[in-house]
Amino acid sequence: MLYGTMPPSSLFLGLNILNPKSILVRHLVTAVGKSKQGHDLPTFQYVGQKLRRKDRVFVWGFSYTGALGIPSFVVPDTGRKNPKKYQFTPYRLEMDEKISSAACGYGFTLLSSKTTDVTKVWGMGLNKDSQIGFHRSRRDRTKGYEYILEPSPVPLPLDKPQTTRVVQVSCGRAHSLILTDDEGVFSIGNNSYGQCARRIVEGEIYSGSQLVHRVKRLDSRVVQVACGQDHSLFRTEQGELYSCGWGADGQTGQGHYNINSELAKLSGDLAGVNVVQVATFGDCCLAVSSEGDVYGWGNSEYLQFASITDLTQVNVPRLLPFQNVGKVKQVACGGTGCALLNEDGNVFVWGYGILGKGPEFMESSMPEVIPPTLFGLNDFNPNVKVSMISSGLGHFAAITSKFL
Repeated sequence: MLYGTMPPSSLFLGLNILNPKSILVRHLVTAVGKSKQGHDLPTFQYVGQKLRRKDRVFVWGFSYTGALGIPSFVVPDTGRKNPKKYQFTPYRLEMDEKISSAACGYGFTLLSSKTTDVTKVWGMGLNKDSQIGFHRSRRDRTKGYEYILEPSPVPLPLDKPQTTRVVQVSCGRAHSLILTDDEGVFSIGNNSYGQCARRIVEGEIYSGSQLVHRVKRLDSRVVQVACGQDHSLFRTEQGELYSCGWGADGQTGQGHYNINSELAKLSGDLAGVNVVQVATFGDCCLAVSSEGDVYGWGNSEYLQFASITDLTQVNVPRLLPFQNVGKVKQVACGGTGCALLNEDGNVFVWGYGILGKGPEFMESSMPEVIPPTLFGLNDFNPNVKVSMISSGLGHFAAITSKFL
């Protein structure tokens, strides 16, 4: 598949994790705001042991869209500075809120807190499809900003704003999902393929849209959401999966290659299976069962499912017959590569691209283990193992037990 050219910002979220953030800037020279925040902060920041806090947010990656939430990276404070295109090392975002979930889309970022305060979600970065909500322009009150340079509140139409908590956010190419503990799921942004789980409106204008859609309730409470490029996945507390959106590569897993704006339950090899985790980011999808088995569907142009088929698209969930990988507890997949983490803390990778085993290992149809020494296991740290994995479109990230 051809993916968008906008590099996603980078973040990783966990117990003591690196994670991206940004706040809206409203004073513009032309169309983008300007802020003095971060004027005299260094490009690289060391965080001492005494300053370490589990809910701090760090950002790095492509900054031109504002997705990192540092206004001075995009609009320098003085004429002597040039805009900063890339931030190569983790940079701490100054935020008072305790962030519990973060997600990177294609040029934008969402953050959320489990607070009972009215403001629970913040967005920054590219907003041409209102994928981080409507942020009214001060120059023209009928229009909204298309770029948000620092974290800005994303309002939600909650029935009980003082008790409902946001538990997770997820971002796709131009849409976002927001999961709450008691009021279901909300979707915002582009719905050209039905990825927001609402009826597709021909000719709908997404720029400056104030629509926040409340996704139809399912029979069981949703406990995890995952945005692909232009599709969405929903996992319930009963271990069932539902999907909607673009299905050209079979990524909705509904047995066809069509667009579908109605949530539909996945079956295939997942029929009767209790799913405990699901992952997607591009057009490939992976799921883990309570038994530790891995299932996959969607795009297989890069050997993602070459273990079961020669086809380049799989439109129903299929059990992947992986041997010698142990009991799997988590999976991650990007545009061309896949990874799994087993209960022993070992990481296996397959697919195509930079997979983590050096320049000679660029493709594989079966999972290959990444040497644990690359994650810090040695004679001085014999108990180090990977505890969590995640992925972007073309990169992976891992957290080890040493940093939890």
